Amino acid sequence: MEFEKVAILGGGLLGGSLALALARQFPATPVGLWARRAETVATARERGILGATGEMAEAVKGADLVVLSTPVGAMATVLLSAQTAGLSRDALVSDVGSVKAAPHRVLQPLLTRTGGKFIGSHPMAGSEQTGMGAADAALFDGAACLLTDDDRVGEPWAGKLQCFWESLGCRVSWLDAAGHDALVARISHFPHLIAAAAAKVALENPADGNFGGGGLRDTTRVAGGDPAMWTEIVMENRDALRGVLSHGIREMSEMLAMLEADDHEALRHWLEDAKRARDASLRRD
Repeated sequence: MEFEKVAILGGGLLGGSLALALARQFPATPVGLWARRAETVATARERGILGATGEMAEAVKGADLVVLSTPVGAMATVLLSAQTAGLSRDALVSDVGSVKAAPHRVLQPLLTRTGGKFIGSHPMAGSEQTGMGAADAALFDGAACLLTDDDRVGEPWAGKLQCFWESLGCRVSWLDAAGHDALVARISHFPHLIAAAAAKVALENPADGNFGGGGLRDTTRVAGGDPAMWTEIVMENRDALRGVLSHGIREMSEMLAMLEADDHEALRHWLEDAKRARDASLRRD
């Protein structure tokens, strides 16, 4: 373990899973987990997270790594609360947010005042389930984790944070914040919106789902995610998503044109291109 104590601020799926993963991998390392709601703290303790607390000062005391595990829009407020509660100016601050330009923009000015450091983290792990009750110690096993250091914190902190995520089973890559947000717009946020659109169209009459098979379930699964959380994610990344959505609309328009033209050959090629892309991604896994 590269850090003496880890403080996790936020008790949702990712925060709870991170605490459980740390307890499994590094049982001797203290972990503080702060949650705003007493019910979340109680559930965390029932799950074996002994450092769960509703007191910010208790969670951050002695921590040299702080991981913000709240919605991106709440990160600045939570960080200010942690600073007021005694967060060490020597601590490294990271996060698990789905966008990176916004955290770098709003958190670094707060840390600059105290000499703090921020490097962004985005473990590409999750579920349509939410909350501490769904937390899973194995959530990060084999997951990609994208790190961003737009504020040029550099070594030794960058290396320590990379080792931290790798020790939990992640495959780490480095991007800048803009590159990160463009990538996840394509590979994460756009697929979620497509799943939501598929649910709205295919399940216009929800009872029709009784006749669907695995394809319907697989395609629409992530549409079962928390709408409030995904609204924030999509709005935070709307600049990158505009171009991706436009590309998706063009693809659907091309398919519609093929159907209207009764062009079997063009449609077959279109589907073959999609299959090749999907098969190539699986071979890389």
